[in-house]
Amino acid sequence: QVQLVESGGGLVQAGGSLRLSCAASGSIVSTNIMGWYRQAPGKQREFVATITSRGNTNYADSVKGRFTISRANVLNTVYLQMNSLKPEDTAVYYCSFSFGVVNYYWGQGTQVTVSS
Repeated sequence: QVQLVESGGGLVQAGGSLRLSCAASGSIVSTNIMGWYRQAPGKQREFVATITSRGNTNYADSVKGRFTISRANVLNTVYLQMNSLKPEDTAVYYCSFSFGVVNYYWGQGTQVTVSS
């Protein structure tokens, strides 16, 4: 019902930057939350950042001051600007889209690898 297409992942050296993007399509509800989660091998998926349709943001402590989440509501697109990347940021990053209580969607994931 909701499809999420991600892009922008890749390989970067420590201290470098990447920008991820995710475009949502399908049965879009205007009041929603979009965000980013990440999952490293052998670890559980963890919260990175979210942004509401009104622009309210929330960040994990581990990325505060380094990552910035933003969105373009007309385009149903969310972005994640990642600066000062660290090796521990290496993970598959997943775009999320949610509304209400039970409606939750995930993108296919994009790999981010930070070399030391």
